[in-house]
Amino acid sequence: MAIERTFSILKPDATKRNLTGRINTCLEEAGLRIIAQKRIQMSTAQAEQFYGVHRERGFFHELVTFMTSGPVVVQVLEGEDAIAAYRNIMGATNPAQAAAGTIRAQFAESIEANSVHGSDSAENAATEIAYFFAGTEIVG
Repeated sequence: MAIERTFSILKPDATKRNLTGRINTCLEEAGLRIIAQKRIQMSTAQAEQFYGVHRERGFFHELVTFMTSGPVVVQVLEGEDAIAAYRNIMGATNPAQAAAGTIRAQFAESIEANSVHGSDSAENAATEIAYFFAGTEIVG
């Protein structure tokens, strides 16, 4: 196993309900370290660029509207096989299918308002981290 970094967003549904601390506890209990974190209000332009891969999908505009509807917490996580570890603790995209104890099973309101985003590959993690963080903001 290798030490990796991955990217995380605590989405507007989670920040609105003051779940940042509870979700961070889940991350830390799963062995992930939060090495960068900030609360931001994503602009429409930021959300459209960040989720650009979904631009042609029917849910794109709803996704952008949701992600700009309130503050989010963007994070860099580090740990053993962090990408797979975080995806495991996040749970399935659809909270109805998420395993008990996962973040989405515990906190998600719906498939759209599912509380968290996480990178799905090392390449995407690097791109997503660089999108929101300067290297000097990441303190391992």
